[in-house]
Amino acid sequence: MSLSSPSQPKPVGAPVTAMADAPANDFAIRVLRRNGSVSQFDATKISIAMTKAFLAVEGRPAAASTRVHDIVAQLTREVVSALERRPGQGRVIHIEDIQDQVELALMRSEHHKVARAYVLYREEHNRQRGAKEAAVEASPAIHVRRADGSRVVLDEARLKAIVQEACEDLQGTDVDAILAGTRQNLYDGVSEAELAEAPILASRVLIETEPNYAFASARLLLDKLRTEALSHVSGVSQSATEAEMAARYADYFADYLTCGVEAGLIDAELARFDVARLGAAIQPERDRNFQFLGLQTLYDRYLLQTGGVRFEMPQAFFMRVAMGLALREVDRESRAIEFYELLSSFRFMASTPTLFNSGTQRPQLSSCFLTTIGDDLGAIFKAVKDNALLAKYSGGLGNDWTPVRGLGAHIKGTNGQSQGIVPFLKVANDTAIAVNQGGKRKGAVCAYLESWHIDIEEFLDLRKNTGDERRRTHDMNTANWVPDLFMQRVETNGDWTLFSPDEVQGLHDLTGTAFKTAYEAHEARADRGELKVFRRIKASDLWRKMLTMLFETGHPWITFKDPCNLRSPQSHVGVVHSSNLCTEITLNTSDSEVAVCNLGSVNLAQHIGPNGLDQGKLAATMRTAMRMLDNVVDINFYTIPEARRSNLLHRPVGLGLMGFQDALHVLSLPYASEAAVTFADESMELISYHAISASADLAEERGRYPSFAGSLWSRGILPIDSIELLAEARGGLEMDRQTRLDWQTLRERVMRVGLRNSNMMAIAPTATISNICGVSQSIEPAYQNLFVKSNMSGDFTVVNAALVRDLKARDLWDEVMISDLKYYDGSLGPIARVPEELKALYATAFEIDSSWLIEAASRRQKWIDQGQSLNLYLANPSGKALDSLYRLAWNRGLKTTYYLRTRSASHVEKSTLSGTDGKLNAVSATVPMACSIDDPTCEACQ
Repeated sequence: MSLSSPSQPKPVGAPVTAMADAPANDFAIRVLRRNGSVSQFDATKISIAMTKAFLAVEGRPAAASTRVHDIVAQLTREVVSALERRPGQGRVIHIEDIQDQVELALMRSEHHKVARAYVLYREEHNRQRGAKEAAVEASPAIHVRRADGSRVVLDEARLKAIVQEACEDLQGTDVDAILAGTRQNLYDGVSEAELAEAPILASRVLIETEPNYAFASARLLLDKLRTEALSHVSGVSQSATEAEMAARYADYFADYLTCGVEAGLIDAELARFDVARLGAAIQPERDRNFQFLGLQTLYDRYLLQTGGVRFEMPQAFFMRVAMGLALREVDRESRAIEFYELLSSFRFMASTPTLFNSGTQRPQLSSCFLTTIGDDLGAIFKAVKDNALLAKYSGGLGNDWTPVRGLGAHIKGTNGQSQGIVPFLKVANDTAIAVNQGGKRKGAVCAYLESWHIDIEEFLDLRKNTGDERRRTHDMNTANWVPDLFMQRVETNGDWTLFSPDEVQGLHDLTGTAFKTAYEAHEARADRGELKVFRRIKASDLWRKMLTMLFETGHPWITFKDPCNLRSPQSHVGVVHSSNLCTEITLNTSDSEVAVCNLGSVNLAQHIGPNGLDQGKLAATMRTAMRMLDNVVDINFYTIPEARRSNLLHRPVGLGLMGFQDALHVLSLPYASEAAVTFADESMELISYHAISASADLAEERGRYPSFAGSLWSRGILPIDSIELLAEARGGLEMDRQTRLDWQTLRERVMRVGLRNSNMMAIAPTATISNICGVSQSIEPAYQNLFVKSNMSGDFTVVNAALVRDLKARDLWDEVMISDLKYYDGSLGPIARVPEELKALYATAFEIDSSWLIEAASRRQKWIDQGQSLNLYLANPSGKALDSLYRLAWNRGLKTTYYLRTRSASHVEKSTLSGTDGKLNAVSATVPMACSIDDPTCEACQ
């Protein structure tokens, strides 16, 4: 039954399948044996081992032989398939890891007796081997194969030193455990690359038992990165321990800048800074603050590299971004250090495009672009071209398609009939796939359509998996742009009339009572036979279909037109025709203006002190963060002129937040509580107050934004005041108006000195930058307390460190608790021994009634001049539940909603993550419909 024996006799009916006999060049896995030798993988031995196990339990009757043959053939295919999914080509896999997969396959298939026999056999042979190994005086030396082909003896002392540094000050981590796991993956002739990976892999599989291993794994990855970076910038192969790197960081930084400029990756202007001063300001110890998911994300997608070799260390990365944002400051070294301090401390993080491109030769730093599509062929294909240009440099796109005439409308130029918007949406969808930002991440776009458009029902079907594929857009996000009048007709069970925009020109630009008057006039025209293309349906039927498609496909999202417009500070110079890719931006668009927004997020968790939210620290963060975001407007590389014109005229930014759930955990506030809703209100009021105050400071220093005159700001109407405009149009509004700060003094100051930015606040998803900072995304509740997160960088074990801390304090964190969390998909609810207060505090997203999310969002919305990316969760969705939830969102004055996330049929793998590198146990479920846990579309914003 041993997989290591090369001379086992083949049993009768041994399942030698095509997959098992695959040649080495098709399945390039080598097996590391216990004696240190390496051999080619042979799947036949898996079949032999399992067949012997079955026959040992069931005997050898002829009837059993055929059944065993079939079972073993299937199980062998499963084991081989699992091994093939492991990352990398030419991977060396330890014999014990292969045996673990055999054991796992037997357990999954519920052949428990056979699995038990297999386990007992392995234990006995392990005991025998241990006895033999104890008698061996010395093991053969392990040699490391260098890139040039030479071989050197493994430096055991350095390996131990690196692991000890990684575990330093990390309670609960074990140096010996990592070293043992590392040695298990080493063999004589191991390559330098494999040696660098071995301790990382050994540490990361322990994260589920102790969250601090996430920090240890990151520090081990840092060792690999140091070797790459130092060798590249110096041109000589070299490495350094963490302590050695701390002394060399400043010198490395100067060499790094020279290297980057010479490679054409860094703007030559950065080399003209006082590099010595900036190098001295770098704080090397902050490299230790990363968790593995964050640093691996940086390593894979953010750090500068040439030919696949990274030469940018994390603190150099933050300083490069800071320098790029300080390029036009008067004292740019001081400002760069100020910006660096904020970024490297994780108090604030700029958005992904800014992190990608700041300080480079193409500094496209903006996150979101909003466009309105014109109603002619030239305008449509110009918009498609603009999408491609904007997406090329990491921009996320929101397209307003409402002006394009609908199916059956007359085309004067050809005297034919329009095919509607769907064929053009298909082109936009395929463009998003084609322009994937150089392979860094997928292009991402969201199409918006107002609910009275004649093509609305076909629009709702775009993401369906059935029907004519030529009328489907599986890669494009879609969103409904819903006027208040439609929601009022739904509530009164009234009729709703659909129009083609070419026959009701100007309707798309109207809001509130003006829209209602015009819409009813167009309905009267239709009744008189003055319109050629229209259709009348029940508003409730269309609403039901909207919610049905949202549940079935995850799209289109529900966004509300009138709150976005009636509360817009810039209603005096245009119309908000749609939101953006992630539904948090609400800026004006037209045929001459492409709206641009520059995003960044405050890490709320970094601002919680012993006495709660540290208001002084938050105020200081906001001042610097607003300056950084305002600088983006002037430094930015604009790919189309309409974007540049709009951004310089209005200068909008979108400052949001992340780590909200972490802050609640520190404060011991359950998400589903009035206390959490109050905290959402108080924290957002502070953010709003200091964002507006900081923009006023910038206006005094640099001048007000050009279109300030006539804005709501100029009339003393702040976001908290604009609620009344919406309430007046609706005839009432269920929205809290309580305030705590001195808004009157700020209101008077804004009217007197003006503002630097037309818009200041928007809460984006922060899908990636929250990973970098090691905190919860945006305003999201905890997804699960233990799960495996999948994104473009791989699979990562995520454990709620705050929960582990509290369970340890109650002596409840053990192997049984880990097993229970896996079994119950990261939920504490069904685990009897966990106290009720912990179950409430650490309730996961699907255990929280989503009405609490809406109530908290409503309290934030009163302070925000733009919107929020608000995901809603339903464990047991129904038509009634969806209807109630989205009507509540509208009634509470929300501007937009984002994904509807529902549970799927499969769950977290119940087996151990140990020995699998996380790959075999990735969460395959409890994910949103048509959305991954780390949604790549979100990343276009953050």
